Amino acid sequence: MDYRCTRNEDEPVSAARAIVQGISADGGLFVPESFPQYTKKDLDALKGCSYEQRAVRILADFLPEFSRDEIRECVSGAYSQQKFPGGPAPLVPLEGTNAQMLELWHGPTCAFKDMALQLLPHLLTRSLKKIGSKKTAVILVATSGDTGKAALEGFRDVAGTRILVFYPENGVSPMQKRQMTTQEGGNVGVCAIKGNFDDAQTGVKKIFIDPATKDALDKKGMLFSSANSINWGRLLPQIVYYFSAYCDLMKQKNTPAGEPVNIVVPTGNFGNILAAYYAKRMGLPVKKLICASNSNNVLTDFLKTGVYDRNRRFYTTISPSMDILVSSNLERLLFDLTGGDSGRVSGWMQELARTGRYRVDEEILSRIGETFYSGFCDDDATRATIRRTLREKLYLCDTHTAVAVNVYGQYARETGDNSTPAVIASTASPYKFADSVLEAVAGRLDRGVDDFEKIEMLSSVSGTPVPAPIEALRGKAVRFRKCCAVDEMPQAVLEMAGLGGRNGKGLTMEP
Repeated sequence: MDYRCTRNEDEPVSAARAIVQGISADGGLFVPESFPQYTKKDLDALKGCSYEQRAVRILADFLPEFSRDEIRECVSGAYSQQKFPGGPAPLVPLEGTNAQMLELWHGPTCAFKDMALQLLPHLLTRSLKKIGSKKTAVILVATSGDTGKAALEGFRDVAGTRILVFYPENGVSPMQKRQMTTQEGGNVGVCAIKGNFDDAQTGVKKIFIDPATKDALDKKGMLFSSANSINWGRLLPQIVYYFSAYCDLMKQKNTPAGEPVNIVVPTGNFGNILAAYYAKRMGLPVKKLICASNSNNVLTDFLKTGVYDRNRRFYTTISPSMDILVSSNLERLLFDLTGGDSGRVSGWMQELARTGRYRVDEEILSRIGETFYSGFCDDDATRATIRRTLREKLYLCDTHTAVAVNVYGQYARETGDNSTPAVIASTASPYKFADSVLEAVAGRLDRGVDDFEKIEMLSSVSGTPVPAPIEALRGKAVRFRKCCAVDEMPQAVLEMAGLGGRNGKGLTMEP
């Protein structure tokens, strides 16, 4: 299986090349040339497998250059009991409903990004060898909170790699910031930017295709790669957990394959729900994909109207990982819906870059409506949902998962569909956003209460344990304190790579 570019379909690359390169030279994203099809018989066979066995089967269909033994080694290294105590993706019933919470946050950084970013370093280092490269991979990441820490932890001290993460200075939770700025490892760098996530993401994409920066790295035996979901190696592992959740539902209900489910996903960059869409393309019986947004509801508007317009107010919310107005992975959906028409997709992306908006035609909008339902809620509704879900369902959810629970409620009321089983992606531990979650369930707090006092209070109020990775942050020294302007990001990359800044000036990434 080769991979094609969403903006130039005549530029096929291998799976290994797609993973190493991350993004095409013209800024497009790589997609598989076809999708393997899974029958009811295949799903029945997967039902009796472990998560790791399901992952090996699905990954093998997309990575032809990798042997089964290689994939098995990658998977066992990523999803060990040590990294995911109790299993990587358990289902937890939401009391009194036909919904199950798919908890994706039992890894080392307490967010769903671990599900992919514990695996990506294994795939990337092997891919470098397969394409015959001896260069050091410089992993460049823009994060709205969770991807940064998960990538830092996944690539920490991995031979042949360096990783630099940019995050919006005032756009992550206190615990997310603590996780990143205390990160251990000799090959890591963290830098805040004066801007929002879209600024960081746009800056990273520009650096990827900037000839001068790429040439500077090449002369030192380095190349760029990505750990954001623009990298196919990040997105592919996310397909697995939707198949696994369906198989676990089959086991719970003792029913054969074929019963449709709804999948509910809180999303900003569209990668997590795109993985569910790809699972549906592969034969997973999905009735509706329910896309949940916060006040930055650019996706909600697009999925309902066909108009993507980022020219709107940007909200800093209590669900910061969704504070995004430019959803990169939507490009992959458009490529699929147009039957692989890279010319049309490229035109829309150029229009977005030039004017901040584009409109798809009625045929594409109709196809979107057949598959997706979309909704959003603001911070007040998010807080109310956290409070109500704990009180009525005895489930404590974080500020992002609460958005999904709220929008699922909107869907059920609007459509009357309460009978279809639903899988709601629970994307982060509530303790990563302890201040906002605690305020939702216990009211406003005194300003003098520190982060770990809030964590203890949340545990007491909810009767839930503090995750070990969060507790381990207590007392860890802050390593990274620097902040740069958006136009200084290339300089920060060169500094992290050990090449010095432009004009002889550099950013000291660690005090």
